[in-house]
Amino acid sequence: MLAFFTREGEQFLPTRVAISSWSPSQVSGPAICGLLARELETYSPGEEFVPARLTVDLFSPVTDEPATVRGTVVREGKRICVADAELLQRDAVRSRATVVFLRTGDVPAGELWQPGRELPVPDTADISEIGAHPLFKSGDGDWTRDFGSSQNAERKAIWQNMLPVVAGEPVTPFQRAGMAGDAASFMSHWGSAGIGYINSDVTVTLARLPIGPGVGVLAQDQVAAGGISIGTVSLYDRSGPLGTAVVTAVSNVRRQVDMSRF
Repeated sequence: MLAFFTREGEQFLPTRVAISSWSPSQVSGPAICGLLARELETYSPGEEFVPARLTVDLFSPVTDEPATVRGTVVREGKRICVADAELLQRDAVRSRATVVFLRTGDVPAGELWQPGRELPVPDTADISEIGAHPLFKSGDGDWTRDFGSSQNAERKAIWQNMLPVVAGEPVTPFQRAGMAGDAASFMSHWGSAGIGYINSDVTVTLARLPIGPGVGVLAQDQVAAGGISIGTVSLYDRSGPLGTAVVTAVSNVRRQVDMSRF
């Protein structure tokens, strides 16, 4: 089965499906987020803890060459635990991440305001839930795998089953959520001329982990000024909302990606 990386000892080698649309020599955001999430989940204090926040800083290109990952526990408490991880190439840190684990507990009494939520999902199980092909939805349109028909200025959603991070290993719920969160930039910055912003980070917040293979990402907000943009999305599965993802992105006009060519 396809995967983003193969493993040789302590090194992780990107595969062709890990390569970014921005450059044929760079690794994509989902692959990076997945590899760092893979490392961070090894520091979970136990099943009663939820990885409630994952922040990945994408400050330097990860290139198509071997990489290593290292991590450490920052704090391990009774209710809050924190761990950090770094992705290295040629002894230099190319990306880093932090996870905050929170212990589950009783729900406080009382009612809270919540927004109305319409989270679109495909009607039936489809290839995006058993393979690697995402489905896209623009505005009130139908789900489609056609990139070209989704290149417009309408609100977007994606439904996907993320590939395994490392060949020979099952993809875990936390890895799915971390990789899906990188689509926040995709869904909030894909317009009528393609994608002209590249994200420098992504923060995923989770009240729970996804159930099943399919994860949806729905655009919620986009704010831009002077070539800096903030994109916000909802993360969900067939059982309902999971949390959110927020990206900070910078203009990348010289390498704007025309998604209709895929």
